[in-house]
Amino acid sequence: MSPTIDEALATAAWRKSSRSGDQGACVEMAAVAQTVAVRDSKDPDGPVLLFTPTAWAAFASAPPQS
Repeated sequence: MSPTIDEALATAAWRKSSRSGDQGACVEMAAVAQTVAVRDSKDPDGPVLLFTPTAWAAFASAPPQS
């Protein structure tokens, strides 16, 4: 039986972007059960956004807005 998404998130390997710096204003992401999970690094027990791998790839490869 597969773990629920909550169980998978509880044991996920979260990582921060290398561009985050030390100001604390960053997000963390984890690959979980064919989904990309994103959360606020300052609130690791707070809400999590879930994206399909295709949607995350489109977001991550988009040019920055000025």
